[in-house]
Amino acid sequence: MVVVLSMGVGLFTPPFGVGYYSACVISKVHPDEGTRPIIGYVIALVIGLIVVAAVPWLSTGFLPG
Repeated sequence: MVVVLSMGVGLFTPPFGVGYYSACVISKVHPDEGTRPIIGYVIALVIGLIVVAAVPWLSTGFLPG
């Protein structure tokens, strides 16, 4: 869970976010214009990453057995 969330943060955080730049090219939006709308998504990912890393039961507590 931590790896998946941190990869999501890395893929969509400028200046090295390959996923972010790919989304900008597909949607024909200049990267400077698309930064503001994506801030909420990145903040949500970082908060989720911190919560899952701090409380590991959230990611493993629902496993059977």
